[in-house]
Amino acid sequence: MSREQQLSAVFVEVADSLIDDFDLVEFLQQVCTHCVDLLDVSAAGILLAGHDQVLKTVAASDENTHLLELFVLEVNEGPCLECFRTTQPRINIDLYDPTAITAWPAFAAHARKSGFRTSHVVPLRRRDRAVGALSFFHTGTQPLTPADVSLAQALADIATIALLQQRDLDDEQTEKAQLQRALISRIVIEQAKGILAERWQTTPEVAFQALRSYARNRQLRLTECSRQIIDQTFDTNLIPPPVK
Repeated sequence: MSREQQLSAVFVEVADSLIDDFDLVEFLQQVCTHCVDLLDVSAAGILLAGHDQVLKTVAASDENTHLLELFVLEVNEGPCLECFRTTQPRINIDLYDPTAITAWPAFAAHARKSGFRTSHVVPLRRRDRAVGALSFFHTGTQPLTPADVSLAQALADIATIALLQQRDLDDEQTEKAQLQRALISRIVIEQAKGILAERWQTTPEVAFQALRSYARNRQLRLTECSRQIIDQTFDTNLIPPPVK
């Protein structure tokens, strides 16, 4: 699929996000996947600010990136936090460069341990402030071009539009409630994939992919499917277990 076709697919998904029965977390997962394909990066992840203005991870292209972002939040350092505070992108960060190591020693070391060499981050913005951040990681050293950076910011803006849906957002409490809904949905999905991983004796990444594939193939909402697994109102035997 060409870059133009992929961009068209993104805009179709944004249009779909304006309907009531919209799977927000699944859309954000798709945004991360599109970022990897369109920007030729190794991984992508999205963090959102909750009621307390503390960032929390809500979507990632893979489990490794999800865990890395959780580590970032735990140690409270990294370019994504700086991007969120300043609303300014941080691009082409060499994780082996002394400047990055000095600025974010724990983050840089953990990212390198995860196999990444470079990092980039753009804000999820509403007007003049950030509601989250979209981060990218690469195992190589190739930089993002100015055109890539513009595309990265456009994808972040698309994610923000889908999150807030441009409805009744003059009410700050409404905006916060919509962001919080996305974060709660992610918690529900994390719990469900943990249940499946334990049941199948596999990794959370494999369990999540099986759950996500089942929901997508049957046009089910990922969050609702996950909630039913937690409530034990869903027969998990219906989900094809991963092949060991």
